[in-house]
Amino acid sequence: MRRSSKDSTKLSADSQRLVSISQAIVQAASRVEERTWERNLDQQLQKLLKTNHQDSIDAALNVLFKGELAVYDVLMDGVEAVSESSTMLEQGADGEVCWQALLVAAPVLAWTRFAIASGTIPNDVLATLGAHFSAHLLAEGAQAAVAPTLYSIDQLPRTHAETYALTHKLAQAAHKNNGGNGNKNGSGVKPAAPGPDTSQFLADTRYLLIAVVARKDAPLFRWQEAQHHLNFEAVREAALEQWRAQAGPNVTRLLPGCGVELLLPEAYYMACREADRQVRPVSIRAAVHYLTHTLNVEPSDLRAVVAGFGDEPGDSQVDEYRVGFTLRQSTDVVYGIVWPLYGQEDEDGAPAEGAPAGAGPLPPVEEIVGHLHEVGVSHVKRIGERYVAEYCDDCGAPLFADPSGELVHAEMPEDAPAGNEHFH
Repeated sequence: MRRSSKDSTKLSADSQRLVSISQAIVQAASRVEERTWERNLDQQLQKLLKTNHQDSIDAALNVLFKGELAVYDVLMDGVEAVSESSTMLEQGADGEVCWQALLVAAPVLAWTRFAIASGTIPNDVLATLGAHFSAHLLAEGAQAAVAPTLYSIDQLPRTHAETYALTHKLAQAAHKNNGGNGNKNGSGVKPAAPGPDTSQFLADTRYLLIAVVARKDAPLFRWQEAQHHLNFEAVREAALEQWRAQAGPNVTRLLPGCGVELLLPEAYYMACREADRQVRPVSIRAAVHYLTHTLNVEPSDLRAVVAGFGDEPGDSQVDEYRVGFTLRQSTDVVYGIVWPLYGQEDEDGAPAEGAPAGAGPLPPVEEIVGHLHEVGVSHVKRIGERYVAEYCDDCGAPLFADPSGELVHAEMPEDAPAGNEHFH
C-alpha cells in the first residue's frame, strides 16, 4: 500500500482510518475488493457523520488534497454519497424491509434588478410543488418530502455532518408519506433559519431540497425504471420539461419580480455544482440588462474587459475570470461579475484525459466572450496577464481590470439611478 503523506502521522485514529481505506479503494485489484473497501469506508463515515465528527473527515481530506489527489477524490465521493443518502429498516408483514433515501436538490436560477427572495414556503405552494415533483419525476412506488424552505446558498448545510442530519430528517418525513394521498411534502420538518444578511446579486440560485425514498434497489426516478432504460435521456428531458411547466408558476410566486429557470432535480451535491456552472451565463445576461436599463444605453455601447485571476502569486493557474464593464467611450469600470472555474475546467481549454482531439466544451474565456456577444456586447478586451485575486479593503468587493490592465473598484456613475449594485 502506498504510504500516506507526511502530515498523516499527525492524524487522529479516525482520520488515519479514512485515509487508509481510501488508499485501499484506489489500489483495489477487482470490483469485489473495491466494493468491500467501499462498505468499510461507508461504515466509518456513517459513524463520524452521525456523531458530528466533521473535523476528523476534514483533516483526512486536507492531508490527501496536498499529495494524493486520486485518493482525495475517492474519500470526497464517499463523504458526499454517505451524507446525501440513508437507509431505513422497517418490520413488514413479510419480514424486514429496507428503504433507501436520497437528498435531492432542485435548483432555481433567478435574475432580477431587485431582491431575490428566499425563506419559508407557504403550505399550499409546498403541497403543490410536492405533488408535481412526485407526478412528473418519481418512479412508481417512490415517495418524497419537500423541505418547507426555498434555500439561498447561505441557508444550505455548511458541513457534511449538517447535510447528513438534514437528509435523515427529510427521509423520515418522506417515509411517513408512504401510501399517502399525494400531498407529499415535508410536514414535520421545520423551515431553515434565515441566512446571514448578505449582499443581493442580480443573478443567483435558490434551491428546493427534497428527500426521495424507495425500497432498496428500486428506482427513485422515472427514467430509471426498466421500461425506460433504452431511452432514459429522452424520458429525463421530458420529465424536466414537465417539471418546468407545472412547478415553474408556483416557484415564480415565491420569487416576485424575478426571471426564473428550473434545472433538473438531481442528487444534492451534483445539482449544486451544476447550478454553480449554469448561473454564470445568467449573471452576464443580468448584468448587461441591468446596465443598459440603468444607464439608458444599448449593449453595443458597453465594453467588457476579461481577465484571469488566481489565488497564489507566481502560479499560472487561473481559478476565476472577472469581467469588468465600461462604457465604450470611457475606461471607468462601472460593474463587474466573477466567473469561477470548477472541476476539470481548464483555462487553456485542454480536453479531458482520454477524450479525442477537439472534444469537450470551449475554453472558459471563449465561452465568456460567446455569451457577451450573444447579449450584444461586441467590444471585448482580453487581458493576457494573470492577476492575483484582490479585493477592496473597505467593502470586500472584487477588483476588476480596466482596459489598461489596472485593477480597480467597480463604481457606477454618480448620476446613475440608485439600485442594486452588488457583484456576482
